[in-house]
Amino acid sequence: MTFSMTRIAASAALIALLGSCGVAVQGVGPMPGSPSGSSITPTPIPAASPEDAAGLQRFVEGFRPRALGAGIAPATYDRAMSIARYNPDVVRLDRKQAEFSRPVWLYLDSAVSDVRVATGRRMLAQHGRTLSAIEARFGVPREIVLAVWGMESNFGANRGRMQIIPSLTTLAYDGRRGEMFQNQLIAALRIIQAGDTAPETMLGSWAGAMGHTQFMPTSFLEYAVDFTGDGRRDIWSDDPTDSLASTAAYLARNGWVRGQTWGTEVDLPAGFSAVGKGTRQSSAQWAAMGVTRRGGGALPGGTGSIIRPAGARGPAFLILDNFRSILRYNNSDNYALGVSYLGEAIAGRQGITGAWPRSDRPLTNAERMEIQRQLARRGFYADEIDGKMGSGTMEAIAAFQRSIGVPPDGYPTSILLGQLRG
Repeated sequence: MTFSMTRIAASAALIALLGSCGVAVQGVGPMPGSPSGSSITPTPIPAASPEDAAGLQRFVEGFRPRALGAGIAPATYDRAMSIARYNPDVVRLDRKQAEFSRPVWLYLDSAVSDVRVATGRRMLAQHGRTLSAIEARFGVPREIVLAVWGMESNFGANRGRMQIIPSLTTLAYDGRRGEMFQNQLIAALRIIQAGDTAPETMLGSWAGAMGHTQFMPTSFLEYAVDFTGDGRRDIWSDDPTDSLASTAAYLARNGWVRGQTWGTEVDLPAGFSAVGKGTRQSSAQWAAMGVTRRGGGALPGGTGSIIRPAGARGPAFLILDNFRSILRYNNSDNYALGVSYLGEAIAGRQGITGAWPRSDRPLTNAERMEIQRQLARRGFYADEIDGKMGSGTMEAIAAFQRSIGVPPDGYPTSILLGQLRG
């Protein structure tokens, strides 16, 4: 779940990393054969070269003192790391870079597809009582919890089949973000030590995201809950209850306002320029500036910002604090819109009615990086040149657009690239 490399696993979205919680739990995790309640069969690990295999085993031996110093019992470490293997597939996936980034409208076409909406409504009927109890405790609407489940694992169908311990050990040893994955590995060992699952049944994505709603180990330690009351926070089971409750707990503890919506689609007055998450005002203040709810009615109450994820030629949205709560799960506007509108569709409410600029050509990763370099050269951008069009890049684009007297929508296009080159 919450790991931001635009969702390091399948959903691009990937996930907001949290630091290790520092809790030392004593004892030894469950032994082989511990029930997991999961029907998933682990993906076999391909053979590694002798050099890689030997290097990883040296890492396992050298990492032991650090893990023990973090509170991991020797028996837990030895038991869990006995299945550690160098996984060449994990390294290949970690180093792979997507050449193109999907435009927001194509992303939403997939996120809010007819099939996904129909599946979400079926899951609502199947798990309605559980979702009602979760909503009553945490205040997060059932359709939002369902939407996160749908976005993260297609309602449990794509939870990931890789064993987490070999994957995290490989990334901690040979990955581009070794220190980060070392923290995740220690967190995974804490989970095993607490008895929530066994090393063999701790399954997930190649990057360590686990369960129905794709929690990274550090996020699991901080937010996962035992909603079934069986003594384990079991997000790996075929039963999604603990996963769904943990997702609601995560959103609630990251700012979800009970009884408030995420936002709404809006119409903007001519010449409107106060776009971007950096400008926050009350709904009353936005209304006074001429912002109206698309389709009629009053703006939802709260404090929010205006975003235009496809630029001045696409729809505009007023996003409130609950939208930002979803961003804490995955720091991508596209992802948060996907969750919001998948939830709206599951609940039977209206979707986006504004037209997307579908004729726009998607930029390559090299072009997006060039935009960042050009912005940096002109003094508008000071962050990493990575081709990711996050809020920092979009704010820099808007500032450049203001400087040349064009509408500051913050949207990267081939036209913008030409203006920067000029």
